[in-house]
Amino acid sequence: MILPSTLRRQNILRGSSSLPLKQIRTSSLRPSILQQCRRIHHVPLLTHDASFKKDGVPGVLSAEGFDLAWTQYQGLMIEKLNLLTGGTPDENATTKTLLLNYAREADMASLFNHASMAHNNHFFFNCLSSKPTPITSAGRALTEQLSTDFSSLTTLRADFLATASSMFGPGFVWLVKTTERSQYRILTTYLAGSPYAGAHHRRQPVDMATQSSSSAGGLSGADYARQQSVQNTVGAFGAASGRQKRIAPGGIEIQPILCVNTWEHVWLRDWGVGGKRGFLEAWWEMVDWGVVAGNANVGERIGREIESRRR
Repeated sequence: MILPSTLRRQNILRGSSSLPLKQIRTSSLRPSILQQCRRIHHVPLLTHDASFKKDGVPGVLSAEGFDLAWTQYQGLMIEKLNLLTGGTPDENATTKTLLLNYAREADMASLFNHASMAHNNHFFFNCLSSKPTPITSAGRALTEQLSTDFSSLTTLRADFLATASSMFGPGFVWLVKTTERSQYRILTTYLAGSPYAGAHHRRQPVDMATQSSSSAGGLSGADYARQQSVQNTVGAFGAASGRQKRIAPGGIEIQPILCVNTWEHVWLRDWGVGGKRGFLEAWWEMVDWGVVAGNANVGERIGREIESRRR
């Protein structure tokens, strides 16, 4: 893709940042710079953190593979977030809050990318178990609903793995629950795209960090302007203002309950160039279905809240 020489800098675009512009232009995370940022964001502790660091994810990732895909990569995302948000009102915000707040602001694509990637990667690793867990451990209610929505649990597995295997490029494949109808569906997001409706279904077919209205082969002027426009309800009046949801046209509220990370740095080290399918099959066997069931229950609570606000 050919980018114009006037394309704005995307490595750090924080108008309210307390960091001098000279430092903000630095692309590398030198310690001398990071020391001037307040490190509010931290790499979260996984349920099986100690076990994974020692032995890796059995059958899926070696200890070295886990270190690369989680410890090192998540650490990089967090360091970037601290550099982007240090000294600003966003330094205390969660990664989900950040990705929702900046999904529609093209000038903040760098912040969105790092926040969304940190959130997605954590979601992926948090759904992994230290030992094989059968899908039936998710509980009767969830397994029966999944069987209904996908015709069978076998079909769910086949469809999910086929979708992930077919992704030509990095991203995530999600099992999501619609919060109003309680139906389960498979959803794909590319790069650091987000599945949340509040992020306007920014599934990211293009990376907004490399886009401008004149980028060759990218978004058209109209599409770029639409991506850049901020959609918020600040200043809205009336009873309905508190109920307005920032959802993309045609979008629906969903709750992610499971995802797999298809970025090559996750599986390439342990599985080799042609090992993506093997990685996916091994991953499915190590899904912590108890965590997945817990995520689904969160979706049920959100659905009830939405319904109660309509009454």
